[in-house]
Amino acid sequence: MRKITNITVAIPTVDRPAELTRCLDGIFKGTILPAEVLIINQGDYHVVEPVIKRFQLLHSTPIIHCSQPPKGLSAARNLATNQAHCHIIAFTDDDCVPAPDWLAHIEKVLISTPTADGVAGSIQPLGIGYPDEFPVSIRVSKKRMKYQRRTLPWHVGSGGNFAIRRKKLLVVGGFDERLGAGSPGKAAEDTDLFYRLLRVGTVIQYEPELVIYHERQDATRLIRSFWNYSYGIGAFTAKHARTGDLYAVYMLGVWLFWLVWRTASSIVRRNRIYAGEGLLSLRGCGHGLAYGFRLR
Repeated sequence: MRKITNITVAIPTVDRPAELTRCLDGIFKGTILPAEVLIINQGDYHVVEPVIKRFQLLHSTPIIHCSQPPKGLSAARNLATNQAHCHIIAFTDDDCVPAPDWLAHIEKVLISTPTADGVAGSIQPLGIGYPDEFPVSIRVSKKRMKYQRRTLPWHVGSGGNFAIRRKKLLVVGGFDERLGAGSPGKAAEDTDLFYRLLRVGTVIQYEPELVIYHERQDATRLIRSFWNYSYGIGAFTAKHARTGDLYAVYMLGVWLFWLVWRTASSIVRRNRIYAGEGLLSLRGCGHGLAYGFRLR
């Protein structure tokens, strides 16, 4: 019988039963099992309910189906935070598949050797890629790092592969529901959360052996994803800059320098997809800045 660890796994989902099935398969094939799984559903309750019931019949781990109006990814993760019974919450997404030792590495960092308050990890492409598919949100660094206080928050990790002590999440008020997929801010809810956590002294470790596999995207979704992410970065940095946070201005400058350099390089190499994506992302960042400065 496999060990059960005192960790809640939270999975937001919206009308994607096949993807949710794949994600849950990954969790329940793990070397250790979570104490509970929360499915935060912002779609049609009946679309994913058969999937959840099947896993409930197969496994003794509590799998709780929480239905919520379509308020966005941040709202889903905040509901999971409020509903979780464990003192550690591990977040992933329905288009991700955890590696078999995913929870074991979270336990190792946050329970067995509790020198960190949170842990983020590697994100690798899922499955065999086809010519018309592209990996997204990939993190392949093999260097273990600890982050605290002032740092560029997008270096820390991604919300789809992240675990945190629940009390630390509550201290900063959870995710900002004005940011993230499905919200007007479109993205960067995890970047914003990392930034606020680090500012209050939270220690977040990047653990390369903590692996999630992320679904690839076609060119249309890829371009939309970069628009959304750049919009989110603009909104995130403007949100903090408007309060007089000069480091937010610095972060925006770093982001724009990288984006301009990447776009120019793609134009020189005549890579149409990434050149077009870069130009669109610059526009998206501008729109995000306008949104962020309006936030109160």
